[in-house]
Amino acid sequence: MNFKRQRKDEVDVNLTPLIDVVFLLLIFFMVSTTFTRETRLSVVLPEANGVAQLEAADAVEISIAASGDYAVNGDRLSRSDESTLRTVLLPLAQQSTDVPFVITADAQATHQAVVMVMDVAGQLGFVNLSITTQEPGAK
Repeated sequence: MNFKRQRKDEVDVNLTPLIDVVFLLLIFFMVSTTFTRETRLSVVLPEANGVAQLEAADAVEISIAASGDYAVNGDRLSRSDESTLRTVLLPLAQQSTDVPFVITADAQATHQAVVMVMDVAGQLGFVNLSITTQEPGAK
């Protein structure tokens, strides 16, 4: 007797659905990922190009050291707080608030120290505020 041999089908794995699933997962993770970029601000102060202003004889000049100490018209204050600064500037404001108010701050002085002087000057009525700078490269 002659029996017919059964044909053996080749066993192969269809990879197309697997590739589709992996591709969809890749797209999902790409879309759902958030990208954060941290930036830092680098600031070097104070330098500016410009014409030097003539000094007024009756100007109020506030100097701020890198340590945060204040000097009003060359006289150093005993404490570096808002009330002491207000006490010293009040008699000058009663004379005239139209005089130039010049803030000379060290480049390493904190921004808070400069803002506090500007705030006290504004509360006392000084209107001609200016901040001194130096030309680039001039030391």
